Amino acid sequence: MPAPQPFTVNIPQARLDWIHRRVKEFEWHEMPDNGGWEFGANLDYMRELCAYWLDSYDWRAAERALNRFPQFTVEIDGQLVHFIHEKGSGKKPRPLIISHGWPGSVFEFLHVIEPLAHPERFGGNAEDGFDVIVPSLPGYGFSGKPVADGVVRPIGPRRIARYFNSLMTDVLGYNSYLAQGGDWGSIISGWMGYDFGAPKGNCAAIHLNMYGLRSADAVPETAEEKKFAQESVAVQDREMGYFREQATKPQTLSYGMMDSPVGACAWIVEKFNGWSDTDGDDIESAYSKDQLLTNVMIYLTTRSFNTATWLYRGLFDDADFGIGPGERVRVPVGVANFPKDFLGWPPRSLAEKTYNITHWTDMGEGGHFAALERPEKFVDDIRLFARSLEF
Repeated sequence: MPAPQPFTVNIPQARLDWIHRRVKEFEWHEMPDNGGWEFGANLDYMRELCAYWLDSYDWRAAERALNRFPQFTVEIDGQLVHFIHEKGSGKKPRPLIISHGWPGSVFEFLHVIEPLAHPERFGGNAEDGFDVIVPSLPGYGFSGKPVADGVVRPIGPRRIARYFNSLMTDVLGYNSYLAQGGDWGSIISGWMGYDFGAPKGNCAAIHLNMYGLRSADAVPETAEEKKFAQESVAVQDREMGYFREQATKPQTLSYGMMDSPVGACAWIVEKFNGWSDTDGDDIESAYSKDQLLTNVMIYLTTRSFNTATWLYRGLFDDADFGIGPGERVRVPVGVANFPKDFLGWPPRSLAEKTYNITHWTDMGEGGHFAALERPEKFVDDIRLFARSLEF
């Protein structure tokens, strides 16, 4: 296994100039009167956001924030993986790998890395510190294009779980670790717990903030479970158009998105509004313009919007739909149930048909991008779960 190589984010100015020019040249169009966000990304807000993008946003400041933490790249079975690795305080910090999803990035976790690694700096106990590892998913941001068996192609979350387990064990040398995730990260972490779970493997436990991986026979039976299933169908009808496009014809979508920074921004920002605890449609009750734009810029500066969407197609090509009937993720599982996640948790009785849940917290507020929306709650729940573990 090759040794990790130090990495620094440093985007060429020519790329930044191209993005700025394309945003400035964008020809605005129209949307239905009083459309709000119901029809998609709100036109008035997108105009406001793009004006800020041109006049006030500072990518170099975002680079400095990203570069605060040690970063590396390493090749695992032909796949280039970028990751942040912040070693924690205390005598024996526990290894914690946190995986993002779409349309997120490692930026989601910048606000929680230091509190997780160094709790004593925030009034906590140093012995609660973690070694925090935050990889970019293959095809996303600073990682390489998705690779399987030496071929650049869409890959699914189970293969990524294999790469990330190898990162933790073969590359970084950890004998046991905790995996955390939301969105795609919840499915990846679920596979890490299932395929590489202790005692035979190295994944000691998983902590999830989205209901991801599922057993084939985890079907609703009680009235409460059936109500959840019916409501989930309604949510999918309303919200999953993007999923169907990215899972079937991502290449077609890519031609517009790779050429239009405003188009890519709208495609991503609409999800941050619709999937978050945004106090109605006030997106800035959850995120600042700088936060939204930095996440978008990671896709644009690395030209990874296209390859990021391949993960949806990879899910189907690799048939990574779930675990077999009668199977469960048997390592201890912690659940942080954020109520405004559009893909929320079912009743615990249904979730336990897939997971060995030993910790469950109803968070009271917050949505899909938990670490960015409610960083203190996110950190506290991971720490509380970890205290219950014996590794």
